[in-house]
Amino acid sequence: MSPISGKLLFGLGLAGVIMASAVSGPASAADKISLFKVITSKDEIVIGLTDADLAQVEGQNAGGIAKMLVAKSSMSVWQYAVHKSASGDLEQAPLHKIGLIASDSLRVEPYPTPLKVLPIDESRK
Repeated sequence: MSPISGKLLFGLGLAGVIMASAVSGPASAADKISLFKVITSKDEIVIGLTDADLAQVEGQNAGGIAKMLVAKSSMSVWQYAVHKSASGDLEQAPLHKIGLIASDSLRVEPYPTPLKVLPIDESRK
């Protein structure tokens, strides 16, 4: 093998490793987000839970979230809102972290959306 082809092969291999880590890094860091609408007697908001957060909820559904909230009396979640992306498309994006307090007039239900749902950026806490 000539020195040039060895360097080329090494360079291509290194580039492949760099590209693979760049592609797989963000994909594994971004959990799928499940949206839920929380309704009280005064208002309603949309919250997002990562798959990891939802795995801690009994039944991994809206009923489980309501049970957990009642059992714990409060919980921290990310509030989601619709916003425009740089390209002008509407998407569901995390607004800020909020605290929910259990209330007798509370209802939690799944929130389906046709919009793209952005992942939670934990550095924005």
